[in-house]
Amino acid sequence: MSAAALTRPGVWTRWQRHLVALGVLSLAILAIFHRDAIAMAGIWWNSAPFTHCLLMVPMIGWLVAQRVPQLRTLKPACWWPALIWLAGGGFTWLVGEAAGVGLFRQLGLVLMLQGAVGAALGEKLVRALLFPLGYALLLVPFGEELVPLLQTFTAKISIVLLHLSGLEAQIEGVFITTRAGFFEVAEECSGVNFLIAMLAYSVFAAHLCFRSWTRRIVFVAAALATTILANAVRAWATMVAAEIWGIERAGGLDHVIYGWVFFGLVILLVMLVARRWFDRPANDVAVDVSGLDGTPRFTGSASAVLSAALALPLAFAGWAVLVGGRAAPLPATMAIATPPGWAEVIVERRDWSPRFDGADQVRVLHFTDAARRQVTVAIGGYERQAEGREVVAFGQGAVDPDSGWAWSAALPAIDGGKTERLLHPGPILRDAATWYVVDGAVTGSPRAAKLAGLRARLLGGDPRALSLIVSSEEGQGGAAAITDFLSAAGGAQAMADRALKTG
Repeated sequence: MSAAALTRPGVWTRWQRHLVALGVLSLAILAIFHRDAIAMAGIWWNSAPFTHCLLMVPMIGWLVAQRVPQLRTLKPACWWPALIWLAGGGFTWLVGEAAGVGLFRQLGLVLMLQGAVGAALGEKLVRALLFPLGYALLLVPFGEELVPLLQTFTAKISIVLLHLSGLEAQIEGVFITTRAGFFEVAEECSGVNFLIAMLAYSVFAAHLCFRSWTRRIVFVAAALATTILANAVRAWATMVAAEIWGIERAGGLDHVIYGWVFFGLVILLVMLVARRWFDRPANDVAVDVSGLDGTPRFTGSASAVLSAALALPLAFAGWAVLVGGRAAPLPATMAIATPPGWAEVIVERRDWSPRFDGADQVRVLHFTDAARRQVTVAIGGYERQAEGREVVAFGQGAVDPDSGWAWSAALPAIDGGKTERLLHPGPILRDAATWYVVDGAVTGSPRAAKLAGLRARLLGGDPRALSLIVSSEEGQGGAAAITDFLSAAGGAQAMADRALKTG
């Protein structure tokens, strides 16, 4: 339906015209970026930390329905400044597409849908719908990046509680050993599920229960802090239960509490403590529109504003198609030279393997020195990066989630590389240093690698990328062996240059 048809007198009422325009524009944006909309909905359905988003969608609808009596008193209008909002969302999506970051693509989609509301309904309606629009940002799946930090917090708080309880315990990264057994504060035990769900719940409750912005902020911060502490208490209680009843029964009890009871008790505790400071009456009006009844500002014709609002997402999607498909060949075999003082060896059984999903070429070689120290060098090469084939992504690199290895602790950087300690049941400790090579530059920072990939894709740089990992078991030299190997090889940059050299 054209913008001219929507503005034809006598066919639609003013509200009907603008609501139909909003519906058409929103459906068009969802159709253009359907891949990201489907991916986001799939995360809500399949990923435990984000299943609460399935409830948030009707919650946002309820927030809007609450405001309908006040909204009816306002006049919708086509608002051209919302085009800036749409353009910002489109650029955010383009950054995510170029850098291969699903979080940015999905954030950009939500921002564009918010911008569509502004373009079709106007400034006054946006201000009246500000909280539901802002709350919709929490539909974007984010927070899993906090897992290592939360694992560390939980482990450290748990060990303190164990010692205060008079129990003997030792900690190695996120692994705790007690008389009852060997415990890992795994990703599922980090409390990230609690924290993300509590953020969504506490923001919603703060809006409904408080008028004061100070009280709202304090309530949300206190709720999140309580969640982190409560998760550590849960982990501590599990280990205490293992001391009393045995590790198998404690593990089963933990699953029941974690899944069905514990989080509900934390929410109940937070609300009971905060109740005495509630300052918003139950019958309070959903939104105060007393200052929104003036003449709309910065309005434009429906045909111009709505046409531009549709053209902007198409332009960003088109640019992504033009620049996103470039690739460059890797060498027929990526070179890994044998440094002086080291010799290549054949290892029949691999105790550890990295993960390079979608890599165009993978090489894994093993080296030993006169002191019988052993290092493993692994390179994953990509002719171009795209969804499912990235040097920086969850589950990529030194720790394969599907293997028996788990992240244990961060170590001091070696030659600028991201260095970490891995642990395998046994226990077996392995140190690993990782470098990312994007657009010819070497970095140990995942964030810097993402930015370099973004620049390369948008500005025409080298689309190739490498992930370089040098690792060694603690009993075979560990971090010291990695350092000496890198020194003999000339450093990570020299290794990367040799691997990418095509002539």
